[in-house]
Formats: sequence, structure tokens, C-alpha cells
Amino acid sequence: MLRYCISPGRGSEALLAALRTAKARGAGMIQIREPQLSAREQCELARAVREQLRDTPAIKIIINDRLDLALATGCDGVHLPAAGLPMPRARHLVPPGFLVARSCHSAGEVRQAAREGCDFCVLGPIFATPSKPGPQPPLGLAELERACAAAIPVLAIGGIEETNMQSCIAAGAAGFAAIRYFLP
Repeated sequence: MLRYCISPGRGSEALLAALRTAKARGAGMIQIREPQLSAREQCELARAVREQLRDTPAIKIIINDRLDLALATGCDGVHLPAAGLPMPRARHLVPPGFLVARSCHSAGEVRQAAREGCDFCVLGPIFATPSKPGPQPPLGLAELERACAAAIPVLAIGGIEETNMQSCIAAGAAGFAAIRYFLP
């Protein structure tokens, strides 16, 4: 089961503190999602994350939405929002082996991302979550199961906790993405 840690969006110190918990909880990927930071600050943070993870090279470092910064800092990939850079354009710009992920909000979006060459998708919210309250209702396990029929790995996100992560795996998810699960 892939465990995908998303930074809490509260700055460098919060992310660096979360890394210790992420490592202890078996994270296989870390997504740097700090849109409030300048490009320079995000680059510095990516380098600091890489330095802190130097003893665990198996953990992949992904930058949210900024392909330019992911490439400039030698990260392992980029996570594109649903309405972000088109997948074919991103694929054209990256070297072989560079991971390109996409946020999706339906099984149809996952199938489209798979057709366009996405490496994996993060689908949600599966359950209600305080991280992104709003008018979008949770998708639920049935939609997760439909999405997991696509030809790419799907990670569940939204309200993922110890009590429900196994139900996501049973629905076919390759793992989960979370913020709160990895907070110290």
C-alpha cells in the first residue's frame, strides 16, 4: 500500500516536522504543496526535504502544480491539479522516469488521465474531510472502486484514517494520500 504524504500547507517548518512522522508511518512519497511560498522558497524547501530524506532515498519527492520547480530541484515528479497543465504537454517536457500525477474528482477523470499518460491519480474526497470543506460531497467507496478499474494506480484522499484506509484498499486503491495522518 502506497502512503503519500501531502505537506500541511503551513510553511517549511511544519513540513519538515511532518517528515519525521511520514517516515515513521511508511510514506513512499512526499508532496510539497506550499502555494503560499514563493518559487525561491519552494526550491529551498525541496532541497531541505531532499537533505532530510537523504538516508531514505526510496521516498519520492513530488512538487504540487509547479513542473518548473520540480524539474529545477531534481524532484522525482509533479502532482498536477485537475485543471492544471494538460497531461500530454507535461509528458512532453519531462525526462523518462519522471512521475506525473493528477488530482481527479471522478472515475471519468481518472480514465481520462490514464489515456493521457498519467502515472497515478489521487481521487477524492472519498470521505468527509476538514482539510477541504465545501460543497463537494464525498465520492464514497463505490466511485473509488469504479475509478480503480482504470489502467493506472489510484490513491484515495479525503478523510483517510486508520479506521477506513483498509476499506479503500479493498475497493482497489493502490494506497492513500493524506495530510492529517502524517502530522506529528
